[in-house]
Amino acid sequence: MTAVGVTREADRGTGVAPVRRLTVLYDAECSLCTFVRNWLVKQRQLVPLDLVPAGHSRARALFPDLDHSATLSEITVIADGGQIYRGQAAWVVCMWALREYRPTAHRMATPAGMKIAKQVVLGAAKYREAQWGARAGGGAYRRADGWTYDPKHGWFHEAYGYGGAASRGGAPARDAACDGGCRAAD
Repeated sequence: MTAVGVTREADRGTGVAPVRRLTVLYDAECSLCTFVRNWLVKQRQLVPLDLVPAGHSRARALFPDLDHSATLSEITVIADGGQIYRGQAAWVVCMWALREYRPTAHRMATPAGMKIAKQVVLGAAKYREAQWGARAGGGAYRRADGWTYDPKHGWFHEAYGYGGAASRGGAPARDAACDGGCRAAD
């Protein structure tokens, strides 16, 4: 399968590496994500799938250079060769790993098929957004592992100095040592 929508964050200079194993990062606190995770585990796999909760310490240990806050908002699949698949490409590569769905994945990897895969991903995102809104009364969604999702500001983790301001609907709190004049280079 050609990697449509794949990024190579660490090019090893060896060209395209064969995929022998995939790690799927999923939101363990999302009912849709856990349903899909449980479904994937039950399928016959041509390529083994390791299913790891996104943002979990195991995911951070396996992929220290990955933007873990992004993995909480979008399905991310990492191949053993370093390829990273996100969004619709991640869904397609998961199907490609399954015996019964590999032919479907090949069809979905075409430009027309990727449009369908994108609609599936957008539908899942709308479901998750509705689920978060229902949990938090339309405001922020706070996970047990310290991550908070605020529709206005995105994902924040309390360990990085974002306390509970986002969960109360305000802007993320600044680090106490920051005088508000921080620049990216600081």
